[in-house]
Amino acid sequence: MGCGSCSSGGCTPAGCKSNGACLTNGCSKLDVYDWLSNMDMPANYRPFSIIEVKFKGSRKDFFVNTDNIYLEAGELVVVETPTGGFDVGHVSVTGELVRMQMTKHRVNEADITKKIYRKATPADVDKWKAAKELEWETMHKTRKLALELGLSMKISDVDYQGDKTKATFYYTAEGRVDFRELIKKMAEAFRIRIEMRQIGMRQEASRLGGIGSCGRELCCSTWLTDFKTVSTSAARYQNLSLNTLKLAGQCGKLKCCLNYELDTYMDALKYIPDNVNILKTEKGDARLQKTDIFKRLMWFSYPMEDSWIPLEIDRVKEIQQQNRDGIIPPDLGEIVEIESKPAKVLDYENVVGQDSLTRLDERNRNKNKNKNKNKNRNPDNRQPQSAATQQQQQPKEQKPQAEANKNNGQNNKNRNNRRFKPNRNNRNDQNKGNESGS
Repeated sequence: MGCGSCSSGGCTPAGCKSNGACLTNGCSKLDVYDWLSNMDMPANYRPFSIIEVKFKGSRKDFFVNTDNIYLEAGELVVVETPTGGFDVGHVSVTGELVRMQMTKHRVNEADITKKIYRKATPADVDKWKAAKELEWETMHKTRKLALELGLSMKISDVDYQGDKTKATFYYTAEGRVDFRELIKKMAEAFRIRIEMRQIGMRQEASRLGGIGSCGRELCCSTWLTDFKTVSTSAARYQNLSLNTLKLAGQCGKLKCCLNYELDTYMDALKYIPDNVNILKTEKGDARLQKTDIFKRLMWFSYPMEDSWIPLEIDRVKEIQQQNRDGIIPPDLGEIVEIESKPAKVLDYENVVGQDSLTRLDERNRNKNKNKNKNKNRNPDNRQPQSAATQQQQQPKEQKPQAEANKNNGQNNKNRNNRRFKPNRNNRNDQNKGNESGS
């Protein structure tokens, strides 16, 4: 049942078009690397009898291997359920690493009573796959029933038990929801035992998965299990833009990755002086423009000047102390020289996009050619001509002044005649009026 690209070795990942055969929805979701598996154990060593089994989503549980069945990570096993029946899951961790996992989750060995029945047979696997195929249709039918009852809840996922006798419905809601009537209709429609579990927005994103703005799979759906609170102060300490659209993740809450580098920023901010927005000097009041907490540089600028002056933190503290003592230095003092390395010239040979670079060079060449043509057309840039050539071109280009004035006068006369020519109809009407009056 395994494939070469699956790290667990016992499932087919969803990327291989297995139609949901992989419970993790991927090969690396909440996987645990057993770094103790290759260690040599003593001769009288007794294997740890508890096995960690992984189910759909991020659900994991511990089971007792009472029959001492030889199990490896990734194998499908049939396990006991607290409500009766059986379920099917993948073995995630075996051996001494399970003991460490139990210590991490604060689980006592005496509290584990559920057993592992056997390795999954082909009949168990077929029944389990048939149950998983019903989840999509069941979820949509349940959503329709919730809309008919007017319940303000969202059914996000359904998890069928391996024997198709029970289904767990995961939903999100802003407050408490009275779904007693919904459960009655669901029991009549599906003929199974129903369990409703309310989860948060982060847990919903963890179960459904997705791609983040960084281009990778969501942390909550691959390896993150502890969802710590994230506040906007984490973005302020890291000088990030307080834009909710950029700071929010798939779940609509603040991204969990805002806490990853927060401790590093907090340690670096310990050496940055506070309340240094203005440094007073004889040249003027220098205002703080930018702070690089890792390079320990602070940029200041004088009023009516565009240039920024970088100063080290020690120099800033010194000037700040002088201002407190009433001493005003003449200027900011020695300026830090920032080394700028020359950019490396990259070879773009045989690289995607080479054609576009070639076309860009051709456009630049054509522009240069057009500029040269325009220069030649400019009369100031023409070469001087001989006197004979100018005399030959003069009759063709210019008319004599007298002939030009004669033509202009004739044109003006014709234009005036057209403009002040009396209307025949008006003249006839005027004559008739004079005759009748006489």
